[in-house]
Amino acid sequence: MNHLYNSLEPRVIDDDMLKLAVGEQGPQEEAGQLAKQEAILFKDVISLQLDFQNILCIDNLWQFENLRKLQLDNNIIEKIEGLENLIHLVWLDLSFNNIDTIEGLDTLVNLEDLSLFNNSISKIESLDALEKLQVLSLGNNQISNLTDVIYLRQFKALQALSLTGNPIAEGDDYKMFVWAYLPDLVYLDSWRIDDHMKELAEIKYQYSIDELKHQEKLAQAQREEERARWEELEKHKAAFVEHLNGPFLFDSMYVEDVEGNKLACLPTVGELLLTYKDKFVIICLNIFEYGLTQQEKREVELDTFNECIHEAIQENQEQAKQQIAKFEEKHLLSLSAIRDECELANEAKMAEHSEDITELYNVLMTLEMQLVEQLEETINMFERNIVDLVGLFIENVQSLMAQCRDLENHHHEKLLEICINTLEKILKGELDEDLPDEVRGLFVDKDTIVNAVGASHDIHLLKIDNREDELVTRINSWCSHLVDKIHKDEIMRNRRRVKEINHYIEHMQSELDNVECGDVIE
Repeated sequence: MNHLYNSLEPRVIDDDMLKLAVGEQGPQEEAGQLAKQEAILFKDVISLQLDFQNILCIDNLWQFENLRKLQLDNNIIEKIEGLENLIHLVWLDLSFNNIDTIEGLDTLVNLEDLSLFNNSISKIESLDALEKLQVLSLGNNQISNLTDVIYLRQFKALQALSLTGNPIAEGDDYKMFVWAYLPDLVYLDSWRIDDHMKELAEIKYQYSIDELKHQEKLAQAQREEERARWEELEKHKAAFVEHLNGPFLFDSMYVEDVEGNKLACLPTVGELLLTYKDKFVIICLNIFEYGLTQQEKREVELDTFNECIHEAIQENQEQAKQQIAKFEEKHLLSLSAIRDECELANEAKMAEHSEDITELYNVLMTLEMQLVEQLEETINMFERNIVDLVGLFIENVQSLMAQCRDLENHHHEKLLEICINTLEKILKGELDEDLPDEVRGLFVDKDTIVNAVGASHDIHLLKIDNREDELVTRINSWCSHLVDKIHKDEIMRNRRRVKEINHYIEHMQSELDNVECGDVIE
């Protein structure tokens, strides 16, 4: 543990500390002065040094969204936290703190160099997301289990590892074990690994490593299979037809259907159920296949729309660039001429050139307004097309769901008929089959069995209705959010473009005004 500052008051990372650190470590000219005053500039900082600050808790770093290097060593930090927004971090130093658990690093997917030297860590864990990790320093901790090293085999980019000062480093087999199980490692405890010693280590542990490789291969295959299943499910969800490519919906109708499951053991009901299930699943498969087909059509429509938007913006930008290029060529000549002419001539030329700037502004704004109208027409056309596609999809799915309900109604009628006949046989003592007591309890009288069959029927219809409602609600929500986002994105694009034009025109006018001011001073 780091007791260096225990005599001082623990500190938190606040704005004052951050502004001071950025100001001291950044440029000492204008940029540095602005950084001291404006927290918004924190997003531009790529390196931050907060060592020897007696910091107890990591906090308030969310503004440093582009940070690549963070130094938090020699503090009294007890927990790794508050780093989730630093997704561009490449280098992190948390050495000489009081950390006992590796955690809070899941979002740091770009991290290459991690130092946790001289803490109180007892287990190597929770580094799975750091696939780019090249350097790992865990020296002077409490790691005692040599098998923790095996966990590091997943980091194929790892080249340098430090474990010196841990209990595991005191064992006779420590280095041989690490060399054998981490064959891609280049440096261990700051020493380059000798190739010959690495070969000897691999020979010594060959049997165990071969078995481990086999297990890793099986685990990798399982992960790939799970990943493929997940991707397939996400594709089905995007089409709003997940779990409709099989008997899932049918089976779900009987999960909570106590009476229906009891009645399944009646004579001829089993055969009736199989027929019902086969037909029901065929309809579900039709919905599934139709959903995937319609999803492809929606994707094509969206891709075509995005391509049209991109092409329109590109063409408009090219026209604007040509106008600006012509203007800037004339602008430079005009400024040069103004500097060479007498004062009276200057006034006339400056007025003339000021009109040129105004004319450029009008041209650029006209181009932007033309683009706005063009994009608005394209967006409205896309909106009509996508709404039509969604509406057609919903209409056809509802038609197919209606077929599911028709099947359920037909099954209900057949089941009720069988149950009434069974009740009559029981009352007459003509039923040859032995029924379980729980089933026979439903055949007390006609009302009881009719209610039981009706309850089963209601459950089935509710499941079908809920799945249909879920599908319709989700695709309508998707369509609505998509269209809203497209409109909002266009509004933001237009605002940015108008702002760019205004800034550019102001800059051109400022250059002209500065020439005028210079002449007056002279």
